[in-house]
Amino acid sequence: MGSLPLVSIVMPVYNTAPFLEEAVQSILHQTFTDFKFIIIDDGSTDESLDILKSFRDERILVVSNGINRGLVFTLHRGLNAARGRYIARMDGDDVSLPDRLQRQVDYMNTHPEADLLATCVDLIDEEGRNTGVWEDDRLHISPESIRSFLPVNNSLAHPSVLARAEVIRALGYRAEQRDAEDYDLWLRWASAGHSLHKIPDPLVRHRIRQGSFTRLRQRNVFQKIAATKRRFFFHELWNGRSNAFVWKVGFMSMADGLKGLMKMAVGKKRSG
Repeated sequence: MGSLPLVSIVMPVYNTAPFLEEAVQSILHQTFTDFKFIIIDDGSTDESLDILKSFRDERILVVSNGINRGLVFTLHRGLNAARGRYIARMDGDDVSLPDRLQRQVDYMNTHPEADLLATCVDLIDEEGRNTGVWEDDRLHISPESIRSFLPVNNSLAHPSVLARAEVIRALGYRAEQRDAEDYDLWLRWASAGHSLHKIPDPLVRHRIRQGSFTRLRQRNVFQKIAATKRRFFFHELWNGRSNAFVWKVGFMSMADGLKGLMKMAVGKKRSG
């Protein structure tokens, strides 16, 4: 039996066949090689699972849910299968630059105070063309800036993250937050006193598809983000965690709810 890998990469897949080859190859061609690549197919109805089974790299472990169980279930299955000091995330339609993992591991090894390390991302479309940058991603780089902005909104790209295994596994994802499982995790991460760091360089090309969750959940954004913050707020209070960060998120949930109501009222007035 071989030694444990330093990094386990968890990649959930659901119907990303057109982009899957490029996504997988971008991990297999990393300059850092001490990893296990755990890919969980969540009941894809396209050729995704066949594509995954065609790879012969011994570092890949392909798991199938058989039926569609959802992202949170699939992420937990990946966390449970992961081994090693760090767990990294990847998506089946994104592209990691060749030095992504090496730079993240080097940073974490030399910054013991860091519990999680994201990178900046470049945005691309279905054809792989650059479509710009995510402004909040580039504006909030330092741990202090990330934490300060979190009650307002997310500024961390989920598929760019590498985290200490014991922390991400202990916190996990919550099914109640299935539309914002990553943002909820970052909020609970900060509330528990764990640090969030970021490399300022774009080391992941993050694909925004027309039918993607990221695109669809922009609709009624104020109501959605208010609900996410509300669920986080009451979860923390129920679990005995009442600190300034938690209350700030609770206050911001009310502000977002009001913005959502105002937006709806304006829309009704215009349509009337």
